Amino acid sequence: MTREEIIQSVREEAEGYFRRGEFFCSEAVAQTINHLLGKPYDDNIVRMASGFPIGMGKSGCVCGAVSGGQMALGMAYGRVHGEPMNEKMFPMAKALHDYIVDEYGATCCRVITRQWAGDNFQSPERKAHCIKITGKVAAWIAEKLIDDGVVKVD
Repeated sequence: MTREEIIQSVREEAEGYFRRGEFFCSEAVAQTINHLLGKPYDDNIVRMASGFPIGMGKSGCVCGAVSGGQMALGMAYGRVHGEPMNEKMFPMAKALHDYIVDEYGATCCRVITRQWAGDNFQSPERKAHCIKITGKVAAWIAEKLIDDGVVKVD
């Protein structure tokens, strides 16, 4: 697959999980990037992302797609006990944060979705908006992982 095909496939996979109701934002990003990386973690990795949707357990705080994206970056750049911090982890994490702030003005779920305040996250328009953000985050991560050589292009 080409670079563009991989990025589009990642976007579609993440959006599809959310659209079909299989996963929420953070879970969809984590599952999709795990697949992109060749499943270094089994599917239970999604369990770690399950508390983050709708801004950390519906609190409206950090966008779940961003939280899932940060976890996904950790799949590629994270460490285990006894290892030094990967020099790319913090710059990549900050870059994801800055990308979302540039796109939406904030990383806070309640800010990004404020036009649907009070609908208890039930409107189709809000869901479509969040699906789009989920796809954007997953695609952004795929793009960075390709650019960095973590994911190989044919």
